[in-house]
Amino acid sequence: MAKTILVVDDSKSVRAVIGTTLKMGGYTTITAEDGKQALDMLARQGDAVVDLIITDVNMPNMGGVTFIKELKKLSQYARTPVCVLTTETEQGKLEAEMHSLKDAWITKPVQPAHVLNIVGELLAD
Repeated sequence: MAKTILVVDDSKSVRAVIGTTLKMGGYTTITAEDGKQALDMLARQGDAVVDLIITDVNMPNMGGVTFIKELKKLSQYARTPVCVLTTETEQGKLEAEMHSLKDAWITKPVQPAHVLNIVGELLAD
């Protein structure tokens, strides 16, 4: 069965590029525009657990840092891998704060081969 990945980003084009890339890699994707919408979606998922989350940092309503902190409070997602999607300049500024919250970084602009490599590593059994 295909692994399910949640992509959270306020940019429709980024969600589309990552979603298409992941689908080509054989993954099932769901998307959200911000952290609040993502948490609401996960609550509605019930027992259908997402295997990996890729989230942007700067988003309206609820940004990536707050989203990840709230996500990790949910028992079914406490150990779910999280990949942070950001620019290189944001990565440098956020490294200390995000150190324990994320499992990997993907920098923008998104490179499809890099996305699939990172996802493959995070979901390796």
